Amino acid sequence: MSAGNNFRFITCSVLLIFSYFAENVANEPTPIVMWHGMGDSCCAFYSLGAIKEKLNASIPGVYVHSLKIGDNFLEDVENGRALVQRCPTPRIKNLISVGGQHQGVYGLPNCGALSNNACDYIRKLLNHAAYIDWVQKGLVQATYWHDPLNEEEYKKNSSFLADINNELVINETYKTNLLGLENFVLIRFDNDTVVQPVDTEWFGFYKPGQSVEKQTLQESAIYTEDRLGLKQLNEDNRLKFLSTSGNHLRFEWEWFEENVVDHYLRN
Repeated sequence: MSAGNNFRFITCSVLLIFSYFAENVANEPTPIVMWHGMGDSCCAFYSLGAIKEKLNASIPGVYVHSLKIGDNFLEDVENGRALVQRCPTPRIKNLISVGGQHQGVYGLPNCGALSNNACDYIRKLLNHAAYIDWVQKGLVQATYWHDPLNEEEYKKNSSFLADINNELVINETYKTNLLGLENFVLIRFDNDTVVQPVDTEWFGFYKPGQSVEKQTLQESAIYTEDRLGLKQLNEDNRLKFLSTSGNHLRFEWEWFEENVVDHYLRN
C-alpha cells in the first residue's frame, strides 16, 4: 500500500463528516461537510486536504467543504454532534464520527492508566482541576474530561459534554434533532493509544464509581433510558458501529471508501 493511501491526522480529537439534505438536481450527490478535531486544521495537505481530494475523485461532481470557523486552529474546534443536536437547519442526512470521544475521556494521550501507575496518578490529579469554571471556559480539552469516580461532579460542572449527552436533564430538542439523522456512524480505532478509554468512540465508558471495568453503550443509562435517542436509532438500524485496526485516526483509504463512502456518502 502506498504511503499516500494511509491517512494519519495529527489531532487528539475527532473528525466529523456530515452529508446534508439539499434541494439538488436529480441524481446529484449529497453535499459533504468535514469538521476537524483538536490539533488539526481544515485544509492541511496531510489530513483533510487529502481526504477532500480523495472524496472529489471518488464521487464525481460532489461538493465537499472543510469547515474553518475560528481565526486559528485553537478557536476552530467544537464537537460536530452538538451541531446536529442544537441546530436543526440545515438538515443533516448522515453524521460520521471518526474516533470521536462521545462519553469524554479519562486519561492522557499515549498514557495507558491501566498499565502504568504514573498515568493513573496523573489522571486522578487532573480531577481536581478539570471542573474549575475558568478551566472549563478556557480549555476545550477540559470540556471532554469525564471523571467516572465522581459522576455527580462531572454532571454538575461539565460545561459541554454533560449537556449534549443529556446527563442532568433531557433536552427533547437535542433528542429530536439527533433522531432526524438517516444514519449516525461511529468509527472506533481498535489500537488507539491517544483516546482513553477507546470505548468512548462507540459511546462506551468506565462503569460509574471506578476506572477499571468498562461498560458498552447498551449497558449505560444514556441508552437504557434513551436519554439521547441512541436506543431508538439502534433499533431502527440507523446507529452504525464500525472499527478498524489502526491507531488514532489511521486508516487505509480503501477501507474508508468501502465502508464509509460507498454506504453513506455516495448518494
